[in-house]
Amino acid sequence: MWFNTKRIVRFITMILFSGIILYYIRKARQMKEIYLRPIAGLKAFEEAVGRATEMGKSVLYVPGIMDLDQVETISGVIILGHVAKMTARYEASLNVPVSRSLVMEASREIVHESYLSEGRPDLFNPDMVHYYTDDQFAFAAAVDGIMLREKPAAVFLQGKFYAESLILAETGNSIGAIQIAGTGSPSQIPFFVTACDYTLIGEEFFAASAYLGKDPKLLGSIKGQDIIKGAIMITILLGVIFESLGFTFFKDIFNL
Repeated sequence: MWFNTKRIVRFITMILFSGIILYYIRKARQMKEIYLRPIAGLKAFEEAVGRATEMGKSVLYVPGIMDLDQVETISGVIILGHVAKMTARYEASLNVPVSRSLVMEASREIVHESYLSEGRPDLFNPDMVHYYTDDQFAFAAAVDGIMLREKPAAVFLQGKFYAESLILAETGNSIGAIQIAGTGSPSQIPFFVTACDYTLIGEEFFAASAYLGKDPKLLGSIKGQDIIKGAIMITILLGVIFESLGFTFFKDIFNL
């Protein structure tokens, strides 16, 4: 049998969800306003870079410690592009230590593009993005050394982190830098919330590139996913109510 009729509801649901996302992407492309909940941490990006410029100090950006096969690293590198545009615009110094060679190449390329897009290729230096080591704690020690020697005014910790997260955040806190962290790792979020000024939590971190870049595809996709999540929550609530009252038809619709 090439078509399983018992799964027709799932098929229709998939088509419906895809249609919702495509609708909002189209709406965003037509320049219609897409409202997304404001996130305090994202609003602070420009404030942090501006503060570093006023103080004549550098901006330190760490895109996590993992390679490009991790979605958090990819998000961190994308956000780096937006931060690099700000540093190019304000002529602030940018320092990006990385722990993976592929991340170094990708980060260097995206920073270069950001400086070109801002019309300041003269300010770009390939050494802005530099590799230290793949070793977790050796890398943490190297970044701590940068913080203590250069005392950057703004520290961005955006990517995938493990046990070194609190070490980095505490060192940044000790030098008085404004710190903005972001990660999708639930186990590291408490450390960042404790030691950093702002923290992008979970989906806020993954949505950051859409907020900052205003890309219609990303904005429409996020809006569509939010609508779908709301629909799923309502469906689950209705299912619980009907099952509690002894009606089984709702469960039968989804073939559960």
